Amino acid sequence: MDKLRQLESFVAVATKGSLTATAQAEGVAPAVIGRRIDALEARLGVKLLVRTTRRITLTHEGSAFLEDCQRLLAELANAEASVSAGGVKASGHLRVTAPAGFGRRHVAPLVPRFLEQHPDVSLSLNLSDRVVDIVNEGFDCAVRVGDLPDSSLISVRLADNRRLCVATPAYLARAGTPQHPSELLRHECLTLSSDASQTRGWAFMVDGELTHLRPRGRLDCSDGQVLHAWCLQGLGLAWRSTWEVEAEVASGQLRVVLEDFAAPPNGIYAVFPHARHLPLRVRLWIDFLKHHYGRPAYWSGAPGG
Repeated sequence: MDKLRQLESFVAVATKGSLTATAQAEGVAPAVIGRRIDALEARLGVKLLVRTTRRITLTHEGSAFLEDCQRLLAELANAEASVSAGGVKASGHLRVTAPAGFGRRHVAPLVPRFLEQHPDVSLSLNLSDRVVDIVNEGFDCAVRVGDLPDSSLISVRLADNRRLCVATPAYLARAGTPQHPSELLRHECLTLSSDASQTRGWAFMVDGELTHLRPRGRLDCSDGQVLHAWCLQGLGLAWRSTWEVEAEVASGQLRVVLEDFAAPPNGIYAVFPHARHLPLRVRLWIDFLKHHYGRPAYWSGAPGG
């Protein structure tokens, strides 16, 4: 409790620029606020505020710490509101964007469940394979799959995602099962066309190093769902994400090959502009996705998943 009060007093003094104003707002003596700030600085071992008789200014460390404190206090307030029996209900309009294929399969079906839990929230879902500028285009949250570029955006990892090399049992019986990535050159490989976003090819760990291959076949397409469908028809090998094929792998419709050479997993993320004063509806949406995506049964297509 003392630590929390120290943080609250620090934020209040930094934003109001006055010990006296902060003390008046809390109904305590200015000396009480001063002691809290002193105790906080002593505990951290760093000077946060420069206090003179005329004004209070933040040090460099104080400025950085202020942003973290504001974010933490806002998240605490949102968490308390979301569980409190008399707490504030989530409301307002939520704008979400996601990749087209992933969004159709793993975002859109969850939206009705979320709205059922939060009847005062409305939601717009944008599905696009381009990287949407969520700040300038006014989105609250983006769901993104794969490695994230360096950015000022904040991300929350919702689940792991792996890429699997898969084929139907019928194709493998007909063409044989590759034992090494180099053998893909002798197989029909269903690949994304050159104008699609996957430009580096299929990734494997070979001799301890991440290696990218660009296999070829008689069929390619710019749409991953078409490649998935062709693979299920036994037309060749495909390199697909677990989110797309795990249910078929679990049922035996598809078999995974070259597992010993699988690349390390990347992630499925919720991305949003900033955490300070994050609306409750956005926080609850992110928690909702994390709850569902964090359950193995969800990805295997098990009942209730």
